[in-house]
Amino acid sequence: MPQARAALRAARDSDRAVRVLLVIGDEALANTVDLTLRHGRYERRIARTVDEARAAIGEWKPYLLVVDIDTEAGRAIRLIDDGRAHGPMGIIALTRRSDLRGKLDAFERGADDYIGIPFVPDDLVARAHAVIRRAHGSAGELVPRLRIGDLEIDVLNRKVLAGEHELHLTSLEQALLYLLAANAGTVLTREQILDALWGTDFVIESNVVDRHVRALRAKLQNDWHKPRYIETVAGAGYRFVTESDTQDAEPR
Repeated sequence: MPQARAALRAARDSDRAVRVLLVIGDEALANTVDLTLRHGRYERRIARTVDEARAAIGEWKPYLLVVDIDTEAGRAIRLIDDGRAHGPMGIIALTRRSDLRGKLDAFERGADDYIGIPFVPDDLVARAHAVIRRAHGSAGELVPRLRIGDLEIDVLNRKVLAGEHELHLTSLEQALLYLLAANAGTVLTREQILDALWGTDFVIESNVVDRHVRALRAKLQNDWHKPRYIETVAGAGYRFVTESDTQDAEPR
């Protein structure tokens, strides 16, 4: 009987959970969005393909759909129509496109908001919270801080606690930290970092990524000879290293 009651409580909690479906084909981007949305008490799923997303929309009925409309050569934009056909659902369109036509198409299909890539983490947190609240009346509790290894990221004040040291980050440094931490253990090339943080239209400077990694390392007091957080992988790029898995922090 106790097990049956526990199962019933879990089912009720699952029904009340704010479900967020991410439809993003790019793994590094999907991981970054997923980590960023840990600042809300959401139950999150990632769909890599349009077909996978359609099945999840019908079966799981998410409160919020975050869809990269560039996925599968733009075919993913049709998921906005699918979401609208399944009752109240907040929808945020992500895209690297900067043209007006793409924005108009997303809004005409019923998107509630539109976010360009690259994005600032705290902007995505605020927009997701607002869209869910408009669609469902409540968006749940905000989680201001996340713990990543021995780092604690405070999205409200844009600062990081590294042990006893309090670090204040620029918007770009914050976005770089989320990108690297969300893909901990995976080598990200300079081209991937450049695309994620500056966009495909950015005029490439030979050392722009290296300069910003150095600046972030300096604030983290990360010696590149003995990396504690950001490791250089010769001839490849950078990798975030941590002794423990990424975890949600308790609200403070």
